[in-house]
Amino acid sequence: MDRYMSDTETDDQEQPLLLSRQDDKVERAPACCSSRYGLSLLSCYGFFVAYALRVNLSVAMVDMLNNTDASGNTSKSVCPAHSSPARPNYNHTASVYDWDSETQGWILGSFFYGYILTQIPGGYLARKYGAKWLLGLGILGTVIFTLLTPVAADLGAGYLIAVRVLEGIGEGVTFPAMHAMWAFWAPPMERSRLLTIAYTGAQLGTVVALPLSAQICFYLDWTWVFYIFGIVGIVWFILWALLVSNTPSTHPRITEQERLYITSSLNKELTLSGDHIPWGSILTSMPLWAIVVAHFSYNWTFYTLLTLLPTYMSDVLGFSIKENGALSALPYIGCGLLAVLGGQLADYLRENCFYRTVVVRKAFSLIGMIGPAVFIVAAGYTGCNYILAVAFLSISSSLGGIVASGFNINHLDIAPSYAGILLGITNSFATIPGMVGPVIARALTKNNTIEEWQTVFYISAGINLFGALFYTVFGQGVVQPWAVHNPHSHGN
Repeated sequence: MDRYMSDTETDDQEQPLLLSRQDDKVERAPACCSSRYGLSLLSCYGFFVAYALRVNLSVAMVDMLNNTDASGNTSKSVCPAHSSPARPNYNHTASVYDWDSETQGWILGSFFYGYILTQIPGGYLARKYGAKWLLGLGILGTVIFTLLTPVAADLGAGYLIAVRVLEGIGEGVTFPAMHAMWAFWAPPMERSRLLTIAYTGAQLGTVVALPLSAQICFYLDWTWVFYIFGIVGIVWFILWALLVSNTPSTHPRITEQERLYITSSLNKELTLSGDHIPWGSILTSMPLWAIVVAHFSYNWTFYTLLTLLPTYMSDVLGFSIKENGALSALPYIGCGLLAVLGGQLADYLRENCFYRTVVVRKAFSLIGMIGPAVFIVAAGYTGCNYILAVAFLSISSSLGGIVASGFNINHLDIAPSYAGILLGITNSFATIPGMVGPVIARALTKNNTIEEWQTVFYISAGINLFGALFYTVFGQGVVQPWAVHNPHSHGN
């Protein structure tokens, strides 16, 4: 495929391409100490909190169940249990519960039943009223209900499920609001860099929360997992409230050079006057549905690992709670690293090598979806070779980080003015795997045999492959006609 211009593109599309190159003559504001990169870093912290609060239950769940012996090792697993030091006596104060595998699946998946409710409303409200307070209060709400988790668990599984649903409602606005904010803040040729830094907080939150939650469970008890991460979230909210503004025009500390650079680079893309939203055009846009299918497919594998990896480590590979969190976090270290590096490479290819946006988005999506599918299936055939199992799962998740510069930010390419709403739509569908995936997986693994887990991995891989192929056929990289009166693109 020609990287500059496809055979089907008309001469009328060449002029926007030339105009986009002329826009680059506006003096670029330095990245160091800039407001836009400050926003990216604080957003990274915010998503760190959001994902830490989301995944800490996955580790705590192992310790909340009444299925461990006095030494802290699992009493039954497919593979021989790994030895670990005896727990301190003072950490046996928290309650434990007799929840069967089906109940566990509903508890782990309940977050997403609330999460899906506020996706589209989050994008709409962020566009209409601004993203700062919507995102901030959404995460603060999740923090508050996280602090109430131990009380809810003592009251019963139903109360815990209700609290997790409420946490999901609060956190559901985060990604749509963030996309809506970046529509004002991210110069087109810096989108991959800025957004991957911001969203890498999700991987960092997972990387830190999984092993730290395990250590907290080991040395204290599982209730402190929710208290400690709740405090971290409150600190973030204070910083967010004091330091962030909705747009460059309203930021009190931004330099005039940076303000001019951002607004000039976006002035041909944004159409934010009036309240009219072209719902019909949005819902019939094939490029949008390409993102929907890719997002749904990728998240099936992502959420399968995110919610059930600690269970797999415990029930199949035989790791103790102390080892479990650290090993469960390994896959997300590479994911975060490749997400950031991929963002740098994607913008380099677009800006310096003049690759079209659609080519970059599709290439990164293919690598980030087919690679994980191959290695998650391979992990199911490692038997009790835990080194190889952890290695394959780590490679699978690491390669998935590349999609951060693929379909994951394609909303801003095709409709920057409505990016928050589009992200709300795609993330609504992409939340379904989080709702049903854990329930289906636990229903398929009632006996926790390796063969049962192979079935779970095959399902994830097959869905991933379908999504990659669908996006490759129907994905686009230009601003759609319904999204702006005078459509322009940056490198097409």
